[in-house]
Amino acid sequence: MKIGLQIPRFTWAGGNAEIRRTLIDIVKTAEKVGFHSVWVMDHFFQIPHVGNAEEPMLEAYNTLGFIAAVTDHVKLGTMVTGVVYRHPGILIKSVTTLDVLSGGRAYLGIGAAWFEREARGLGIPFPPLKERFEMLEETLQIAKIMWSQKQVPFHGQHYHLEEPINSPPPISQPHPPILIGGMGERKTLKFVAKYGDACNLFLFAGTNVLEHKLKVLRNHCQDLGKNYDEIEKTTLGTINYNNESVTKESLINMCKELRKIGIDQAIFSFTNVETLTPLEITGDEIIPAVADL
Repeated sequence: MKIGLQIPRFTWAGGNAEIRRTLIDIVKTAEKVGFHSVWVMDHFFQIPHVGNAEEPMLEAYNTLGFIAAVTDHVKLGTMVTGVVYRHPGILIKSVTTLDVLSGGRAYLGIGAAWFEREARGLGIPFPPLKERFEMLEETLQIAKIMWSQKQVPFHGQHYHLEEPINSPPPISQPHPPILIGGMGERKTLKFVAKYGDACNLFLFAGTNVLEHKLKVLRNHCQDLGKNYDEIEKTTLGTINYNNESVTKESLINMCKELRKIGIDQAIFSFTNVETLTPLEITGDEIIPAVADL
């Protein structure tokens, strides 16, 4: 089982002038101690359950490019890009560029978007959910076309691409893995089965709910002729080592439970990650203990 790192917050000691140095320390440490992947949120305002909207929030793809330049092995992606934030042709070009310059380490993390405040705040159109899911499906279709190198024009309800050239192509083959975030059973998990290479589920939902969601995904795969076992199953949760209930044993047992239901990679954000201590604890105690699960 693999362990990934999400970095959802940049409010660190030293203020804005120290963000660069602190981020370098975090990602270099994460890679050194054995984390499989590093993820950042694709948001422009800080989200409500993490902090205040006015707190520092770095643009995702510039940040991932920066992380790529100071690391060598960790996989890189957004957790996840809201479909309304970037035109699909530009998004696929951005992910391809990240993949090329990182040596084949990029994911395309994507979802239907939910944070209306930042969209309205920055003047980004934020249509109703039904339309956002239509946009998401068209974006996934465009990704497949642009990564096929066939340059087939695309004419959908929301997007029209006359000449979808994507040069250079990605290093990852056949393309950067497409990770679709969310737990909706009728739309999101069906899109995972139809277009995706990975899914991301919320750890706080609990093992029973996650197991049910994976059964739904398996059923969609059977209906669509997709090999369920080829899809990477990931979870996202927050760990606070200052909480007395969080121990090495409890985390290892949680990972065992997740692996038992079919989770391949547990992605964590950590309280006080900037101290590096949570990364070192995880690298010393957790990652080796779950590596062979």
